[in-house]
Amino acid sequence: MGDVAADMTSTDQFEAHRSLLTGVAYRMLGRIADAEDVVQDAWLRWTAEDRAEVREPRAYLVRITTRLAIDRLRQAHVRREAYVGPWLPEPVTTDLGSAVPDSAERAMLAESVSFAVLVVLESLSPLERAVFVLREAFGFPYAEIAAVLDRGEAAVRQLAGRARRHVDERRPRFDVDQAERRALTEQFLAAAGGGDLDALLRLLAPDVRLVGDSGGKAKAPLRIVAGADKVGRFLSAVSEGAGLFEFRIAEVNGAPAVLAHTGGKLDLVLQLEVADGVITCVYIMRNPDKLSGVIVE
Repeated sequence: MGDVAADMTSTDQFEAHRSLLTGVAYRMLGRIADAEDVVQDAWLRWTAEDRAEVREPRAYLVRITTRLAIDRLRQAHVRREAYVGPWLPEPVTTDLGSAVPDSAERAMLAESVSFAVLVVLESLSPLERAVFVLREAFGFPYAEIAAVLDRGEAAVRQLAGRARRHVDERRPRFDVDQAERRALTEQFLAAAGGGDLDALLRLLAPDVRLVGDSGGKAKAPLRIVAGADKVGRFLSAVSEGAGLFEFRIAEVNGAPAVLAHTGGKLDLVLQLEVADGVITCVYIMRNPDKLSGVIVE
């Protein structure tokens, strides 16, 4: 293994791990642009490193990327406090079905990038978030996470337990049956797009929530809308302009989502949380700065 690594160029070694590094950074930060910046910074540190001293390139690169993401996460906390309206993670196009045929592994990866989980991760401390991402999303051993964070293994286990309990307590329940979720998304699109309030209300849980993220740069609620009647009437009202959009359903953050284009440009991404056959949360992303990660051919 060492001879193979020695034969690889520094660029080859880095590129072999780029997908992993971007995945860690995105789950840590919730934005593709920030994740790519962190990975670029990791690359610069990698090129400046005496690689003869690096025994395990993967472990070294994950350590650098995670620490850079923690630093950026601490800085982002201040920016988030000044953010206009609710903050949601940046949606990204995923296609886990073809790349990950195993249903159990696919479900785990889909959950790790779901809006529901990423929103809850926002309430964790940077260290808790790092431990949760490395352990739950990528299956890193506790000893390796301890080395990444320069902490004792016992302390890392405590962080992991606290993070997992926090996520389990706050994460909304949702069905993992993607076929049912897509069917419900199609029914929702037909009811909302047609302005059919009665049909829409039948799809909504009584305590459904609608969370819109515009960053103050597009029209979206500046507060969370709660309750089936309020959410239904809001969606019914905005459906009057549905004729201006071209809609399609694609996989975003591991689950079906509605993409709305106007004038050939993506205007919004809408995704549903589903539990017990009804919609429990509607996420609407309209901040134009956060739509670049959704690429559909």
